[in-house]
Amino acid sequence: MNKAILSVLGQDRPGIVAAISKILFQQNCNIENVSQTRLQSEFAGIFIVAMPEALSLETLKDCLIDELQHLDMHVQIKPLQTQDSAGPSAKFESFVITTKGPDRKGLVAGITEVLATHGANITNLQAVFKGGEEPGDNIMIYEVDVPIDVEQKILDHELRQRAQELSLEISIQHRYIFEAINRI
Repeated sequence: MNKAILSVLGQDRPGIVAAISKILFQQNCNIENVSQTRLQSEFAGIFIVAMPEALSLETLKDCLIDELQHLDMHVQIKPLQTQDSAGPSAKFESFVITTKGPDRKGLVAGITEVLATHGANITNLQAVFKGGEEPGDNIMIYEVDVPIDVEQKILDHELRQRAQELSLEISIQHRYIFEAINRI
């Protein structure tokens, strides 16, 4: 089976995921991964699907566009690029970084610049900005993979320094510690 990555965007309303998953099922596709969220009033969904060999990307996209027309969804699809399995896999440690503070432009750019400088890969980012000076109303949660050869004390220091410059409170926890503390 071929794999594709599908993104669907549009005004949020009930039934979008049901409609998409029904179409994929009818086209004999299997949903392998999905990430869906509501951003303010907008639906954003990303699906990785396994497709039968006989189904082209164009045919699947046309089918999705036709069937989702009544929901006014925007559809994009492309082949999933697989990583070369022959190459060495990078070793990393996973961390959860949480920031909160007054809303202003440049918060995401400031923190992500430090992460990029150290080769950290953001695997998930949630940011909710309600505006204003109330720190609890403006929260960012970064899940990041940090290469094991990165000097973590330096990364930690630079993140804390940047957070202070941006008037942010910051918490940096190893993923295992974060999960143990936040387990329900």
